[in-house]
Amino acid sequence: MQIAIISDVHNNEVNLEKVLDYCQKEKIKSLVCCGDLASKETLDFMKDSFAGEIYYTFGNADYTDLRELEGQKKYQSVFLFKNFGEVEIEGKKIAFVHFPDIAKKLAESGKYDFVFYGHTHKPWEENIKKCKMLNPGNVAGEIFLPTFAIWDTENDNFQLIRVHDLR
Repeated sequence: MQIAIISDVHNNEVNLEKVLDYCQKEKIKSLVCCGDLASKETLDFMKDSFAGEIYYTFGNADYTDLRELEGQKKYQSVFLFKNFGEVEIEGKKIAFVHFPDIAKKLAESGKYDFVFYGHTHKPWEENIKKCKMLNPGNVAGEIFLPTFAIWDTENDNFQLIRVHDLR
């Protein structure tokens, strides 16, 4: 199974649509978003354009209308996590969060196989103990080129995809 990992969309629905089209073509059924969609409108666009499960944690650029959802555990087909998300996928323990300092603490805890995070907009991969930390970059294309990651759960390989390379 393949899982898409995205972060820092910042209302860039043009790039988000390219990511979601890629997911549809590749039959990706789960998406993890590490925060900063920036608005409920963008969350609605994402959930309306992606048929699979969406796991979402809030970031610092998620504005008032999106923050209204913080107390909920689910918004239609989207699983919401306030500070960080924690799920098990294909027998692997996953945590995802927006902030790198929290991601590092989660990785150091020894509880997780993988920790995904955002905020810096820079794609990054690092091993801490037995845990792989991964930042998929940013979909918005701010500071760094727009990227996202695909995790192949069968072999635990990660692929960084450049949004501008998608047709």
